[in-house]
Amino acid sequence: MSELPTGTVSLLFSDIEGSTALLKRLGSAYADALDGQRLVLREAWVAQGGLELGTEGDSFYVVFATAEGAVKAAAQAQQNLAGFPWPGGEQVRVRIGIHTGTPTVHDGAYVGMDVHRAARIAGVAHGGQVLLSRATAGLASDCLPHGVALKNLGSHHLKDIASPEHLYQLDIDGLQSEFPPVKSLGTSSSLPRPATPLVGRRGELAELTALLRDPEVRLVTLTGPGGSGKTRLAIGVAEQLVDRFPDGVYFVPLSAVTTSDVMWTTIAEALDVPPEGRIPPGFFDHVAHRSALFILDNLEQIADADTVVVELLDHAPQAVVIATSRRPLDVPGELQHAVPPLELPNDASPEEAERSGAVQLFVQHSRAVKTSFALSAANASDVAEICRRLDGLPLAIELAAARSKLLSPAALLARLDTALDLASSGRQALSRQKTLRDTIAWSYDLLNPTQQTFFRHIGVFSGGADLDAIAALGADAVGESDPLDLIGELVDASLITIGEDDSGEPRISMLETIRTYALDQLQDAAELENTRASHVRHFLSLARELHEAPDAPEARDRLERELDNVREALAWCLDSQPLVADRVLLGQQLAAEVSWLWNRGGYHNEGRRWLTLAVENASDQPSDILVRNLIWLSHLLTLNGQYEGAVARGSEAVTSARAWADQALLADALSTASNACTALGDKARARALLMEAADTARTAEDPAVLRQTLLLSFGNAVSDTDYQAAMRYLDELAELDVRDRNRVGQLTGINNRAWLLTLMGEGEQAVKVAHEVTADIIDTKYIELIIAFAETYGEALISIGQVPIAARLLGSAAAMRERVGIVVDPTAAATLHQLATRGKAALSAEGWDSHYLTGRNLTLEDVLRKAQSTAQ
Repeated sequence: MSELPTGTVSLLFSDIEGSTALLKRLGSAYADALDGQRLVLREAWVAQGGLELGTEGDSFYVVFATAEGAVKAAAQAQQNLAGFPWPGGEQVRVRIGIHTGTPTVHDGAYVGMDVHRAARIAGVAHGGQVLLSRATAGLASDCLPHGVALKNLGSHHLKDIASPEHLYQLDIDGLQSEFPPVKSLGTSSSLPRPATPLVGRRGELAELTALLRDPEVRLVTLTGPGGSGKTRLAIGVAEQLVDRFPDGVYFVPLSAVTTSDVMWTTIAEALDVPPEGRIPPGFFDHVAHRSALFILDNLEQIADADTVVVELLDHAPQAVVIATSRRPLDVPGELQHAVPPLELPNDASPEEAERSGAVQLFVQHSRAVKTSFALSAANASDVAEICRRLDGLPLAIELAAARSKLLSPAALLARLDTALDLASSGRQALSRQKTLRDTIAWSYDLLNPTQQTFFRHIGVFSGGADLDAIAALGADAVGESDPLDLIGELVDASLITIGEDDSGEPRISMLETIRTYALDQLQDAAELENTRASHVRHFLSLARELHEAPDAPEARDRLERELDNVREALAWCLDSQPLVADRVLLGQQLAAEVSWLWNRGGYHNEGRRWLTLAVENASDQPSDILVRNLIWLSHLLTLNGQYEGAVARGSEAVTSARAWADQALLADALSTASNACTALGDKARARALLMEAADTARTAEDPAVLRQTLLLSFGNAVSDTDYQAAMRYLDELAELDVRDRNRVGQLTGINNRAWLLTLMGEGEQAVKVAHEVTADIIDTKYIELIIAFAETYGEALISIGQVPIAARLLGSAAAMRERVGIVVDPTAAATLHQLATRGKAALSAEGWDSHYLTGRNLTLEDVLRKAQSTAQ
């Protein structure tokens, strides 16, 4: 590879939108499409002097010395892609993102936030679209190719990046220029994009929009039975209010959520809050000053949703909430709006029917499946009667209209009359619920047996599923039938929908009302147990695969996309009665495989709950799975400051590991128990456990556990002020990490070396070491390491007299600890107190507190970068 350009460069990322679906459509011809895409793009890169840094599958990572070159290459690439003869008459659609910055060159590669920003910009684009950062657009605006213009798309929040990015689109003559909203977070584009316009709600839309423009109104709950159109109306209202909320409009789907802990983390994910701040009280820092609108969709199954909403509004005084629920929250300040059915026609004349919202919706959805459909004098009476039979319920009308592809309104009405039990069931709400269920049953009965089986089986997915998951569960159910064909047939019947996940791949979803019916049918067919077990096994397999590379950002992204399915699987295995041994074992295995995400993703409370259930529901027989769950539970309890519980669980892990007779697992358990004892203050027991852990790890030849025990041994040596022994432990660790190419381990060792140098009185050298790895440690996104490094850096800076920036570092690190729920153990707390005392002696108490509080209100990444620049 040529030498990397330095200084200001432009980074370009690209990939094919929907490549998995394209592969399934093209089969073996996909290889020809991939070869064509690579040929076209490489020609464009080379023509503008681009240097290809990475190619994996259908993606490219390219650097250009100038923004002008990157923009010209992107425009040329899209033009050439549009004219290429693709196999099978397909059109390969490539999305491109470009950002200009000054990334650091390290070990022959670029590192730093500029790289992540460029990748995230590409990730929010659509196929055929080129997106530029403000920096790139500013540099390229005066040298755009002929026929190319810039379109301002405004500011957007990108995943895992704290500050918003102002995005621009390249408009290229002759190519598509209108795209759906970019797939960013925290803007109007975070709203779902409905496939059809909102009809029949003009009056309510105007009323609710005016109501929510009143600054005194902060909570409106839309109530009504399932299928009454609450979600669609909430989205319609939110679309009218984007200009009212400068900090964004956030749609938060909660139909798969059952606890307040998960509700908090789901809201935080919608805001793209980093893992360290996803639960209260740290979460409140991220919303305290936001003027934002939250659409909290489907709350009725969350017992303490009312408490969450009240706390959210209390801590975010400029925020407003639209909630949807089958029942009101009944909290102070709530305005309730019962969503009525769509307006029905008073008579059967075409003119009267056309004014009816229910008829408008029927016509809209009928035209979606049969473009020639039109309301006429001949069919208006039948259409009006269909809508009346369905009580004006939007979902029921959509299901019936989907059959217009094959049935005339008269034929539809006849089948509805014979299929629906029209006898009144008493209260109006109950009657409507029965109407909707009968309509779903009617639509289901029109499916052939294979389609019915497929429909039932995909009802087990919570929060949707990708094509691989659908195919995996559907394979046993449908034999030789093509799952893609069956998906298309269920979409045509309006029983499922297809959207895109954040990687551009198709995702199949089902409304909760329909999903409930599908699960009931699985139960009636005596298929529920086996299908749920297949569901768990699929996500267990995925979790095992992702567990192999937990440090990869894409692994966390992928597992977070499937969290609702993981939660559904764990609940069925570990939290549903009666408990069944085979189910419990599957749940214990799944809990162990996803524990790294509970730890690193900021789901500490949820993780402790699932791991506690996994441990407490275990049999009396020891197993490797039980030991792993006890180890993770002890670790999470230590982080949360529950030291006695952590020691107890760690001791159980040791006992079970001895009985299981797995030396590597025993070493891990001993090390974890030692760490918990250290946190509790039982140093003698901690040392004894640690010595045994090190000996056991060496015997087992397990490098991962050996490095953990060496780290703890290093800490003990420092505690004993035996700095020479501590340095020997670091040297042994460094050899292990270099041999195993463990980058996170190497950076952890460098952090510890900087700390040790400070303790040895070599502060200048410690600051130099810290300066050199700041960007790399930030890029790991490993929260515990970043916090520890900030505290190390702060201590080194105090030792050489750079106290103000040290105070800001320690303040920011403390705030991050609180957000993620990592409690400072007594030894570390004493050290931090001593640092504050030294800092106050150098600056004055007022000076130290001022800088410390400033740091608490800044992101740790920003403070670290400032410290790095100060130390140069």
